[in-house]
Amino acid sequence: MNTARQNDLTASAWLKSRTSVWADWLAQFQQAGKGLTVETAQRQVDRYRSIARDLATARLLLPGSRATGALEALYVSTHARIDVTERYSRARILRLFRDEIPEIIVALRPNILWLAALMLLSVFAGWCLIASYPDLIGLTASPKMIEDVEQGHLWTDNLLSVTPSSMLSLHILSNNIVVSLFAFCAGIFFGLGSFYIVAMNGLMLGAMFAFTHQHGLDGALLKFILAHGPVELSVICIAGAVGTALGESLIRPGSLTRRDSFQRAARRAARVLLACTLLLIVCGLIEGYISPNPGIPLLSRAIIGASYWFIMLAFLSGRMFRRR
Repeated sequence: MNTARQNDLTASAWLKSRTSVWADWLAQFQQAGKGLTVETAQRQVDRYRSIARDLATARLLLPGSRATGALEALYVSTHARIDVTERYSRARILRLFRDEIPEIIVALRPNILWLAALMLLSVFAGWCLIASYPDLIGLTASPKMIEDVEQGHLWTDNLLSVTPSSMLSLHILSNNIVVSLFAFCAGIFFGLGSFYIVAMNGLMLGAMFAFTHQHGLDGALLKFILAHGPVELSVICIAGAVGTALGESLIRPGSLTRRDSFQRAARRAARVLLACTLLLIVCGLIEGYISPNPGIPLLSRAIIGASYWFIMLAFLSGRMFRRR
């Protein structure tokens, strides 16, 4: 009985000694503005740690009391003020493109290379399939496309006379983004969906080159895709690699739960998809204004395609944003 009374006296004395301190801290936290100096922020972090220690003591001495509940509320409000997501300032955006995205790309490099190899193999398979069985072109091309090629011209001819370049770029841009997002989202099926999308795109490309080669139009098709194709196909492989990483997070979560592993992979993937979207915007402009323009020679298209591909490498590696 004496022990219980002594514990009550100890808890009461401790509570009285700390109440004024908590009230002072609460007032200071409520008056603090959003723009904090480094010293002020450090003081808040130190007080946050002190509140955590006091809360542990209160739960031991005064479990279930109103004082403990008030201290828990103070701890939560303090945590919410300290644990604030960094706003996208100029420095934050620069760090995103200079450090974070290149780091993720380096981690995804084996996946990207494997998917690039898969696309090349699919292009070869598509070529061999249509070269051996020309009637199967209907599996990859629409009747209108087949009719145009059989009449001696590509379906891409006279695009600018039918649709303005601005509308054509917008349509192509939206289609490319949808394909890339689909290659990414299909990775949720344990990565198999991303492999399927990349393989199908390669198969269709090889089939169309084989079909146009049979009618002497493969050079015209190469001329059309040369300016935008290298970056566009690379972005599809990158999006597919991000999708396979998403599937891998479900297959091999490691020490994390599958939910936490998936969320972590999705957050990393969002950064890469942002970079892919920016690259596809320029691809859409090239494909709308340059690719269907018959007045641009093949050499100029090759220079544009190669230059933009090297710009993509500099962009994704962070070299474009390095300090001098």
